[in-house]
Amino acid sequence: MVVGVIGWELEIFGCQSLKEKRSVVKSLKDRLHKRFNVSVAETAHHDLWQRAELTACVAAADTRHADSVLEQVDRFVNSDPRARVIRAERSFV
Repeated sequence: MVVGVIGWELEIFGCQSLKEKRSVVKSLKDRLHKRFNVSVAETAHHDLWQRAELTACVAAADTRHADSVLEQVDRFVNSDPRARVIRAERSFV
């Protein structure tokens, strides 16, 4: 079994409060979980209005499958018009 992990540092556009930011982050987390069956958590920048760090992970039978899922998840996050990816990191355990 392989666990694939990907993390993004995001700039969230147009947020003027933590409530607005949380709405965007929650929506993105829920859509990632529903569409790709990955676990997602906000892992840093909890008190900043326009910055977030999200981390997603997937358990798979082999590295190739985990990498494929993480690639799809990464494309999905990069295509979200409400946020810009500042940095992304991927690893496998």
